[in-house]
Amino acid sequence: MTPLLVVAGAVVGAPLRLLVTRLAGRGGHDPARGTLVVNVAGSAVLGALLGAAAVPAGVVALVGTGFCGALTTFSTFGADVVRLVEGRALARAVGYLTATLVLGLGAAAAAYVLTAG
Repeated sequence: MTPLLVVAGAVVGAPLRLLVTRLAGRGGHDPARGTLVVNVAGSAVLGALLGAAAVPAGVVALVGTGFCGALTTFSTFGADVVRLVEGRALARAVGYLTATLVLGLGAAAAAYVLTAG
């Protein structure tokens, strides 16, 4: 049953990531903005889920592993950083890397603390 819950969560998370990334890239904007948004949002959702008391394993599989796992993306984040470095936008690459780490970890920690008893 757990694999089906993971798949069900991913069915929602993956298209949502694609939608957010495409919306962020409209008008000539960098789609890395969308990657930042989904990574921070997914970190917050996962932090809240793990901070909440007595969350059933099925919910963790559905929301944590399936939804958050498909919504967030470390590989695209890494590719975005490499693309910025290759384009000689070193300051933007460092800023994006720093913002993703600080905001993602901060969102996860804050959500965890807010939901933990």
